[in-house]
Formats: sequence, structure tokens, C-alpha cells
Amino acid sequence: MIIRDAKKQELEFIRKQRVEAYRDHVQAVPPEHWEALKGAISSEADSQAEVEVIVAEIEGCIIGSVVLFPAESDAYDGYVDKLAYPEIRMLAVDRKARGKGAAYGLVAECISRAKKKGYKYIGLHTGEFMKDAMKLYERMGFERVPENDFVPADDGIVVKAFRRAVKVGEMEN
Repeated sequence: MIIRDAKKQELEFIRKQRVEAYRDHVQAVPPEHWEALKGAISSEADSQAEVEVIVAEIEGCIIGSVVLFPAESDAYDGYVDKLAYPEIRMLAVDRKARGKGAAYGLVAECISRAKKKGYKYIGLHTGEFMKDAMKLYERMGFERVPENDFVPADDGIVVKAFRRAVKVGEMEN
């Protein structure tokens, strides 16, 4: 598996792949929430300056991606205060490629990049209905930061905040 930066011409494919990967959650949320989530993950937010789109590739095929927002950026359209550390967003792995370690590899790459830039922490937010994602993040050492939670729609669904210390000497690729 190769973990690398996405090429500009791959962004449209990556956005479509993201939506398909997140479709697993369509039954877990009200239709309005799904439409808002779909809009957020297929938007051009990943094209902002200093935002990094990272892909996992096997045999020339992109099987997953993640977006790393820089510290002090508005990664969530004003729902969360700007944070003093990078923020992982939009982790997605193609259904047919799950179980191959792509999600772990993509998150590990984000941690490594944050460490190389000298940050003490890296954060992320995930919908409370994304149980598998939360298990992965907790296994990788992310801890809850409930003061940064938010409810993007008026439907009671919480987007949970997590943060992880970035330590020197770990997650080296």
C-alpha cells in the first residue's frame, strides 16, 4: 500500500468515493442530516490553502483518503473554534478495500505530518453514529474532548471531538 498526496486531478474521484463510503451511515441519521453530511464531504473544502489531501493506493487504485486541515483553520464552517493543532477530516475507505489497513495508514500519516511540523496534538471530529471510526481512533490513542463537540443540525446528533498527543519517535513511516 502506498500513502501519498492526492493529485489535483484526483479530487473529483476522491469526493465521490468519500460519499459512497459514508453511504453506510445513511440509515443511521435523518435524511436532512445525511444531505448536510453529503454536502460537507463532497464540497471543495479540501481545496483550501494548506489543506492536505492524502490517499491510500494499492496497485494504482485509490482505495481511501483523508483530509488534514492545518492548525488555526476553520475546518467546520464556524461550528468549532479554531484549534491550535491540525484536524483530521473526511477519512473514507472504499467498502471493497476495508480491512487492509488503509484507514490506520492514513491516520498514521496525518499523525506523522503533525509531528514533523512540531505540533503537540492532532484532532478530529466524528459523528456519534460512526462507531467503527471511533473504535479506530481510540485504538490509535485519541481521547475525547467533549468541550469541542458540536451539533451541526437541529437533530440532536453530536459530532464528537477527539484529540491525540503527538510524541516524538512514534508513527514513523
